[in-house]
Amino acid sequence: MRRAKIATATLFFASLALLAGPAWCQEAPPGPIHPRADAPPEKIPAAELQKRAIRSRVIEVIAPVSVLDPKGEMILSLTKDNFHIYDNGVEQKIDHFDLGADSLSIVFVVETSSHIEPMFPAVKHTGIVFAQAVMGMTAEVAIVGYDDNVDLLQKFTTDSDHTQSTINHLRMGTSGTRLYDAMQRGISLLEQRPTPQRRIMVVVGEAQDTGSETKFGEVLRAAQLANVTIYSIGLSTAMADLRAKPQEKPTLGPPGTYPIPTPNGQPQTPDLERQMQESGDLSALLIWLVKTGKNAIGPNALGIASKATGGLHVNVKKDGTIEKAMDAIGGEIHAQYTLGYQPSKDVPYGYHEIKVVVDRPGVSVRTRPGYYLAPPES
Repeated sequence: MRRAKIATATLFFASLALLAGPAWCQEAPPGPIHPRADAPPEKIPAAELQKRAIRSRVIEVIAPVSVLDPKGEMILSLTKDNFHIYDNGVEQKIDHFDLGADSLSIVFVVETSSHIEPMFPAVKHTGIVFAQAVMGMTAEVAIVGYDDNVDLLQKFTTDSDHTQSTINHLRMGTSGTRLYDAMQRGISLLEQRPTPQRRIMVVVGEAQDTGSETKFGEVLRAAQLANVTIYSIGLSTAMADLRAKPQEKPTLGPPGTYPIPTPNGQPQTPDLERQMQESGDLSALLIWLVKTGKNAIGPNALGIASKATGGLHVNVKKDGTIEKAMDAIGGEIHAQYTLGYQPSKDVPYGYHEIKVVVDRPGVSVRTRPGYYLAPPES
C-alpha cells in the first residue's frame, strides 16, 4: 500500500514537471528579463538623464595647424611643448599631437558638370598628382562626383593605381552643380571612418551651387563637428564668371534681422547693421553660417569652407595651375601638425572659438577658427 502511494505521488509530481516545462526543474537562463507586455515603462531618474545628456556631449576636437616662417615655408621642427590651444579663451590639455599624416581618410569631391567642360581634361589629369602628393602611401580614398546628381564613384580604397584610374576616367555629366549635397555626402562618408584616422575632404569645382537640398551652413557645422578638414581648388571658368553677379555683397540674414552684434550701447538699426556687414571680416560671416545653418549669397563658398575647417583653398584659372594647386595641397596635408583635446563635460552650447599659439617668434599660424555645439532639439 505504501509503495502504491509513493508511485502515485511520483507520477503526480512528474506530471507537474511536464506541464510546467523546463523552467520548473532548472534555474532561469542567463540574459535580460523581459517585462510583461502590459507593464508600465520604467522611468529613468532625472539625475540619470542629466548624466546621459552630459556624456553624449563629450567630444574630441581635432585642430590641424599649419605653421609658416616669414618666407612662407612650413616649419617642421616644433614639438608638443611649443603649442598652446585655447577653447573660448580657456587653455586645453593637448591629448593628441602629431606631425604629418600617416593615417588618412580622404574623400575627393569633384565636379563633373558640363559647366567646367573647358577645364575638365585638366581636372582628369590631376589623377597622378592626387595619387602621389595627396594620397601618399597609406591613405584610403573615396571619390564623389556631382552634377545634377551626387554619385559615389569609388568606395574607400588604399589602391593608389585604382584611384588614379578613377580620376583619369571621369565622365562629364549634366549641367547641375549640387556642390553642397556632394560635400555633405563626403562628410557622411568620413564620419564612418575610425576615430584615429584624420579626416580630409578635397573639393575640386566651381564655388557655385545649384539645386542642393543641403544648406551651406549645415555643411560647415557638420564638418566642424566631425573634425573634417576641407581643402579646395576653385575652378574659375568663363561659364562660372558669366553666372556670377558682379560686386555681389554677402547677405547674412533676411531684411529686418540683425545677425551680427552691434557695438555696446548702440541700437540695432538697419543702417548700422548694413555697415557692420559690409565692414565685417570673413570670420563674422563664417560664425553666422555655422550658427544658423543657412546659405549666404555672394562669398566664395569653397574658400569659406577651407577657412572654417583649417584647410587650404586655391583659385585656379588656367589648366596648368590645377596640378600645381593639387601638389600644394598634398604638401600641406603631409606637413601639418594635428592637435587634439577634449573639452570639459559641461562645455556650453554655442560657438566655440579655437586659438592656437606657438612660442616661436615671427611665425604665422593657421588652424580652424572654431566649432558650433548646437543645443539638443526639444
